[in-house]
Amino acid sequence: MDNKTTKILQLGRKIFKVRKEKGLSQNQLAEMLDISREHLAKIETAKRCISLGLLIEVADKLEIKVSDLIDF
Repeated sequence: MDNKTTKILQLGRKIFKVRKEKGLSQNQLAEMLDISREHLAKIETAKRCISLGLLIEVADKLEIKVSDLIDF
């Protein structure tokens, strides 16, 4: 696995971890972001890259800083 793929996987895992800590289901967070649950699931499992705009929205909805999500 190359470094880029590893970083994308770490980001997805971090989103998953924080979402769970906040007590949110994939459906709930996806609805807050106006995306499908499947899209969110693919981001969390590194099967899809996240755009910068969506990353900012995710951090906002999870009430954390973007830097907290990419601190790896």
